[in-house]
Amino acid sequence: MLVKLRKNESSENLIKRFIRKSKKEKIVDEYRERQYYKKPSELKREKHFHRLAELEKQKRKEKQERDD
Repeated sequence: MLVKLRKNESSENLIKRFIRKSKKEKIVDEYRERQYYKKPSELKREKHFHRLAELEKQKRKEKQERDD
């Protein structure tokens, strides 16, 4: 990833832009994810539980909307 210094831009702003861009592209998250090997079964299990949590959250939200 490349962040070039703009005309009349301070180094602080350049660093802030770099940090924002790296967060947007999720570079740090991907690094942490790939830091250790995860077996395919672990990935599948995590995906399954994440999906269940999302469904529960959606059900709670729908129930709250109906009650209001």
